[in-house]
Parts: sequence; C-alpha cells; structure tokens
Amino acid sequence: MDKKYFIYISSTDTNLKNEKIELCRLITELGAIPICMDGFDISEEEDRRIIRKSLESCDYFINITAFKRGEMIGSSSVSELEYSWAIKSRIPVFALIISDTARWKDSKKEKEEPAKMALEDFKAKLRQNSNISWNNIGDLKSKTLALISREMFLKPRQGWVPSDEMMNSSVANEMSRLIRENETLKSRLRMEGTDIVKRIRSQMRQALRVMSANRVSLSFYYTQSENWENTKSFRYIKIFRLLAPELISSKTIGEISHFLGNILNPDLDRVVRKDFPTPSNTIKKIMTDLALLKMARYTGNGENEVWELTEYGKETFSVFRLRQMNRNMQKLRAEKT
Repeated sequence: MDKKYFIYISSTDTNLKNEKIELCRLITELGAIPICMDGFDISEEEDRRIIRKSLESCDYFINITAFKRGEMIGSSSVSELEYSWAIKSRIPVFALIISDTARWKDSKKEKEEPAKMALEDFKAKLRQNSNISWNNIGDLKSKTLALISREMFLKPRQGWVPSDEMMNSSVANEMSRLIRENETLKSRLRMEGTDIVKRIRSQMRQALRVMSANRVSLSFYYTQSENWENTKSFRYIKIFRLLAPELISSKTIGEISHFLGNILNPDLDRVVRKDFPTPSNTIKKIMTDLALLKMARYTGNGENEVWELTEYGKETFSVFRLRQMNRNMQKLRAEKT
C-alpha cells in the first residue's frame, strides 16, 4: 500500500518563508504531505481550533527556528504554542535550529534581552527532540532529508492510505447497494407535491423537533488525567449538526468519539486523549438513537462496525441547513429595515 505521512511545518518567524517553501517541496518529493496553516489566524478562536485539530491529526511535527520568536499569542509565541500541542499529542518532533555561527541579518534577529532569553529557552526544549543545526537553505535541505528519512524508518506512524487501495469486495458491494438505494430515494423525493413527499418532509420536521428537545451528557478524558471530567449536556440537534458532514463517509465508534471529543471539548487549554476521549458506550447510545430516527445506519460487526449517514439523514440535514439559512436571511433583512 502507498502509505503517506502528514507532516506539520511550523516556523518561528515570517522571515523563514523561503525555508518553509523549500521544506514543503522536499516533503512532497519524499511522498509525504506537508501541512502549513499560514492562511489561518491563530489569534481567532475558531481558526485556532482548526489549526490545533489539523496539527493533532498529523504524523510528524517540524519546527524551523532562527533568531526571532515570531508572532505572539499572550506570553508565548505561535511556534511555542504549536510545539506544546504536538508534545501533548505525542507527535514526533523534528527541530531544525539555526547555527549560532550562521550569517544572518541583524534586522532579522531579536534585539530585546527578554525576547532573546525566551527564544533560547524554547531552543533548549526543541533540542530535547530529534534535531539538526543548519547554516543556510542548502544545508537545511540536505540535513532535513537525512533526519526525516531516518526518523520515518525508526518511528513509523499510522499515516494515510488511499481509499481505493483499502477497498475489498464486500465494501465495493456495499457501496454499490448504497448507490442504488440513494438513487431510489432521490427519485422519490423529486416527486414534488405528492403525498409521499409531504409525509416524508413532515417526518423530517418531527425528527428535528425530537432532536431539539432531547439531550445527552458527554464526559471528556484528557491526557495525563485519571478519570472522566467536564461532563456537559448537549442537544441531539447540535450533535447531529456536527456529525452529519462527518458521516458522509463511514466512521467507526472510535473515530466518532475522537471527533466529538475534540470539537466539543469545553476546556481548550487541555488536550483530550487520542483514543476514546468521550465514552464509547455514550457514543454507541447516540448512534443508536440516530439510527432509531433513521438518520444513521451501521454496517459490519465487532471491530469492523462502521456508521454512516442514511440518505434520509442527508435529506433531513439539508432541510435543517436550509431552515438555518432562511432564518439568517430573515434576520439580515430585519436588521436592514
């Protein structure tokens, strides 16, 4: 199988843009997938959630450090924050630290003594991981190539395999059956104005009301914790809204637990554990309830059990989203008048 690794690239300063570009090229040529989140604003809470989730799903973490701390978030730099996320998620770290003797413009160096000391403290943390010292881009590329190749061999990770290479005959047959089922239901839903469409839409509205009226409690298990914590109550409609796009493709109970644990985590300063950050029995209850409402279905059994959105669930989610957009449009019109 053609396994590919996701490698997150972090740098201490925008002055390292060229170095970052060259590393992206190098990683791509190695057959891995570089992840750079430069297009997101880490100072915004929603963007920070996305960046953190993307980083925690990577196989390796690379940090490039020169003579500046870079953008700050509170008392820490962005690189320090990203590094702490990688460490908490137990992602192997590759530290690429510039040599003290490298030729570098004074304008691209820290001038204040407190900033210099903080940067040196960060470099000391980085050196506790696999690291190299570099002088220029050429030196950086050659040493990084050797470091990544060695560490991938010594510390292989889960990685990602294209779905077509994972598919067996039973999965192909199931997909064929689902496609036929989808086309049948879609043809029925095209019959606008008929009694069956009115009945289906009425059932969908009722299902949405049921999900809005009922709640489920979720607890969270954090890394370096010894018990479940932060039990919170969530409406089923919120969980359905979050899960529906994810369940377009099949997910295991473990994957659903991981997704909900990260997206609903009420304490952003703490990292939920990787395996089942929310209770598996609660996740199974949620999925069973969604199945009773005909929103989800499962296939397989035991360790091979996976869940997915039914065609009925997709249409219900479509109705829900359309209602949300109509409300937003009406609100916008009211604000203009």
